[in-house]
Amino acid sequence: MNLKLLSVILSLFLFAQTAISAPFNANAKTKRIPAGTPFTLELLDKVSSTTAEGADFSAILVSDQKEDEDVILPSGSLVRGTVKRVVPSKRLSRGAIVYLDFDHVVTPNGRQLPLSLSVVGRTDMTVDGGITTTKGYGDAVKQNWKKTKSIAKNATQWGKDAGDFWNGYGKIITVPTGAIGGGIGGGAYFVGDSIADMVRKGEEVQIQKGAKLQVILVDPIDVPVL
Repeated sequence: MNLKLLSVILSLFLFAQTAISAPFNANAKTKRIPAGTPFTLELLDKVSSTTAEGADFSAILVSDQKEDEDVILPSGSLVRGTVKRVVPSKRLSRGAIVYLDFDHVVTPNGRQLPLSLSVVGRTDMTVDGGITTTKGYGDAVKQNWKKTKSIAKNATQWGKDAGDFWNGYGKIITVPTGAIGGGIGGGAYFVGDSIADMVRKGEEVQIQKGAKLQVILVDPIDVPVL
């Protein structure tokens, strides 16, 4: 009697396993997303250079991935990844570098498909695909020069705005004063910060939750469709 009961239980177990695996058999209908396809992802977690290597993060597709008007991967599809590598910031204003590795995407039927994505379209990237802040002392000096020009421009604009007295003739005094002050202040900032950049470490990478990442598909993926 016990042997018969055991046989029935075993048969039911094998049937259940077959039923569960049926939707994912080799004959399932799939559609291919070719390599080079661009995606836009929205981060669900903050990622930074202070994050430990190997830490998980998640993102979602911002828009539907379609083929012939058929939605293959809908917006909101979950993409999971890990922080592959972190290079700490260094002296001479060399910023930290973060390398991201995208692991898999979750399809509408719940299946996890491996995928390989590369981040593109950012000005803060290294030649080998990392995300950084400043790329060394030369880059830091360029940023200082941009700030210097902004200081001079704002000071000159202040002179224009502040000279609206004596029927506007006050600008004869305020505009040159603002321009000279902006030039002196901006120059002092440029020299002082450029010297400091020789000894200070670069900044940490901070990619906030909700940030958009432009990526491309490195290898094609075949997505099961319902």
